Amino acid sequence: MKGGTLKGMALALLSAVVGSAAAEAPLPLVELGAGMYRIEAELAHTDSARRIGLMNRREMPVHRGMVFVFPALATHCMWMRNTLLPLSVAFIDEAGRIINIEDMQPQTESNHCAAAPARYALEMNLGWFAERGVKPGDTLRGIDRLPAPR
Repeated sequence: MKGGTLKGMALALLSAVVGSAAAEAPLPLVELGAGMYRIEAELAHTDSARRIGLMNRREMPVHRGMVFVFPALATHCMWMRNTLLPLSVAFIDEAGRIINIEDMQPQTESNHCAAAPARYALEMNLGWFAERGVKPGDTLRGIDRLPAPR
C-alpha cells in the first residue's frame, strides 16, 4: 500500500470511531418530579438527540425516562420506529402541566400527538404514569430548570 492510501484509511477509521463515540455519548440527566416520584430524565434538547430519542434501547430503569425540549410550542407528535421498548409519553405545556398521555407500542409508525400545543414531551416505560396516578392536569417539577432547545 502507498503511504497516502494507508494514511487515508487510518483517518477514515479514526473518524468513524470518533463519530461513533460521539453518537453514543450519554445524554445529560435532569431531575424532574411528578407527585411524590423522582424522575431521572435524559435530556433531548438538540435536533440529534430528539431525532434518535430512545431508539434501539432494550431496557430502561423504572424511574428513568427521556424529556424532549422542543424549539416551538406546537402539537408535536411522537412515533416508535426502531424503538424496542413500550413507552408512555406525556405531552407537557410551557408551565409544566401535562396535556395528555399516550401509550406507544414498540416498532410502530403510528403518530401519538399532543392534544394541544406542547413545549415538552416526557417518555417513560409503558404504564409508568398510570401506575403512579399521574394524569393530565398534573404539573411536573423541574421543567422550569430545563435548558433552551438547540
